[in-house]
Amino acid sequence: MGPRDRRERDRAELREKILTAARELFAEHGYEDVSMRKIADRIEYSPTSIYLHFADKEALFRELVYGDYLMLSKEFAVMASTQNPAERLLQIGEAYVQFGATHPFHYRMMFMNPPPIKRHCGDGAIPAKGLPDWDAYAFLKWTVTEAAQAGFLRPDLTDLDLLSQTLWAAVHGITALEITMHNEEWQPRPLQQRTHAMLDALMNGITRKGD
Repeated sequence: MGPRDRRERDRAELREKILTAARELFAEHGYEDVSMRKIADRIEYSPTSIYLHFADKEALFRELVYGDYLMLSKEFAVMASTQNPAERLLQIGEAYVQFGATHPFHYRMMFMNPPPIKRHCGDGAIPAKGLPDWDAYAFLKWTVTEAAQAGFLRPDLTDLDLLSQTLWAAVHGITALEITMHNEEWQPRPLQQRTHAMLDALMNGITRKGD
């Protein structure tokens, strides 16, 4: 490896260290209480080193949000080929909970801290809000809409935005509890078991019963 390649490798490694430290600090303390100096202290570099990679704290935050939402969207994209939308809803729920449990710092920053800056299409935060290929909520609503059109859902459930938001709230609840509840009084069943029980209850409540 030549000197140029080594410099590029070192630069990429430092950039990843910055992103990792920033994500952890944003998740732990919130956007307002994190400074570029705090991030620099976490990785034991000078603040100047961070400014060589990111213009300011907002640019760093946007980079994190873009990458995290893109990662979740890619998890969902795997399920696009599932033809049965009711089955796809179950897959979405399982994948969402697993994503949060596997990436707790990402999840905290995405869904458990108030967004300090707008997350709209074109600002670098979410690449294409409203499109199922990029936006996780749009993918969920697309699947709910397909399930309704195919006759899988109860006919009285006509507000598909409300239904989609309710389903998201349910999977968020079990994910947030998994991330935050770590004490002796909270002795939960295994996460997969709780997830399956919750999804079974949801699907039993929203799907059309046989005549």
